[in-house]
Amino acid sequence: MEGLPLLSLMMLVPLMGALLCLFAGAQAARLIALVATLVTFLLGLVLWSGYEIGGPQWQFTERAELFAGFAWALGIDGIALMLILLSVFLMPICILASWEAIDKRVGEYMAAFLFMEVLMIGTFAAQDLFLFYVFFEAGLIPMYLIIGVWGGDNRIYASYKFFLYTLLGSVLMLIAMLWMVAEAGTSDIPTLMQYDFPPQAQTWLWLAFFASFAVKVPMWPFHTWLPDAHVQAPTAGSVILAGVLLKLGGYGFIRFSLPMFPEASAQFAWLVFALSMVAVVYTSLVALVQADMKKLIAYSSVAHMAIVTVGLFAFNVQGLEGAMIVMLSHGLVSGALFLCVGVIYDRLHTREIARYGGLATNMPYYALFFLLFTMASIGLPGTSGFVGEFLSLAGIYQISSTVALVCTTGIILGAAYMLYLYRRVAFGAQSNADAAAMPDITAREWAMMAPIAAAVLWMGVYPETFLAPMRADIAALDARLAAAAPKGDAQLAAGAPRGPANAIEHHQSADHASAKEGAH
Repeated sequence: MEGLPLLSLMMLVPLMGALLCLFAGAQAARLIALVATLVTFLLGLVLWSGYEIGGPQWQFTERAELFAGFAWALGIDGIALMLILLSVFLMPICILASWEAIDKRVGEYMAAFLFMEVLMIGTFAAQDLFLFYVFFEAGLIPMYLIIGVWGGDNRIYASYKFFLYTLLGSVLMLIAMLWMVAEAGTSDIPTLMQYDFPPQAQTWLWLAFFASFAVKVPMWPFHTWLPDAHVQAPTAGSVILAGVLLKLGGYGFIRFSLPMFPEASAQFAWLVFALSMVAVVYTSLVALVQADMKKLIAYSSVAHMAIVTVGLFAFNVQGLEGAMIVMLSHGLVSGALFLCVGVIYDRLHTREIARYGGLATNMPYYALFFLLFTMASIGLPGTSGFVGEFLSLAGIYQISSTVALVCTTGIILGAAYMLYLYRRVAFGAQSNADAAAMPDITAREWAMMAPIAAAVLWMGVYPETFLAPMRADIAALDARLAAAAPKGDAQLAAGAPRGPANAIEHHQSADHASAKEGAH
């Protein structure tokens, strides 16, 4: 594969598919979209098989200067590889989920999904700062259309709220990027990841990037757009929103905030921990009282992504590895849970939990899949949910036993609301004749559910497959953060000086000048 522009090819296939869908009939558009996403997934498998574990940090690199200050620069490390694989794995499943549910403007709908796949791959593969920003922001457009055109009754409100929240947060990030390029003299992301920005500037740069990534994750209290977007979006829109688009915030933290602004990240770790602890407990309690299945799963997403943010800011390998596995697991499990909601919504056209009950009697295979994904969401050992949450909590425990304790209560609350949901939907008396008459899952729905179930069990039983490509990159990031890492509870108890999470250890001006000179 030497010299093959594989990343560009992976973006070209869905782009061509999107253009064809715009001029095709409904059934042809469905077939084109399915073929395009399957071909892209196969190219993703080629990418995975060709990725050299233990090789150079950046592989499959491509670069072409487009104009001054802007380059078509692509390349991946292990972290980007896993998130691209997650994206291309979920896309054919989203097309299958939309096969019968979408019956108006089918060509435009399929084109929007394929265009979004292009932008997701580009976001994870971009190695130029401004190219990343273009892909990162352009991803708003197809999702805005998917919610606004094919969503529920209140879709216009939800789509505007989604668009404005995420766009406004990114304006500050663009200003920070312009300053960074002027300061460092380059827009190359790998170079900027090693550049030592002045400690005082890091504070403002970190806050500017935080304004964008915290909305994307989303962190409390910037999460209010998410339940509305999920409830109004079509099933496949919810799958890709929860499965991939929320991961853009976590990817931003791990690619930009932590390596580029390590001292500011340590300085504001307390803020991330505080917001994450509130999110874990508060959104779990809110999920407990929801009557709408989609809204319950949406609030659970906020709680699970809070485990990601505490893991990322634990400043150790376990926390970082755990955060990445939670992101991958959540992408699979939350997407699968939204598919489970979509399956019964297509039959009864309601998401109200009270309208169901006893589905294990007439839909046993559906109940089995729903149970597996419920247990994975809870974090049952043997499923993907356990691995990531265990690593994240082990990492954060080294920093603060209090934060670890609060986050663990969120897992207990997660078991409460997910089991409560499952009991009301799958068990109990069948009081509604129309729900009792629903047929079990079809062959198309088997094709949607079974691959995700296999991936969830694979990640739970043998997570090394997913950790191995990322391990060297996470170790490199950990080494980059080592000098700024805050002291943990155990170190403080042993009399170690308090770390920079509470008081930044500023560089001497001479040291900074020499570092800056070396970076130039």
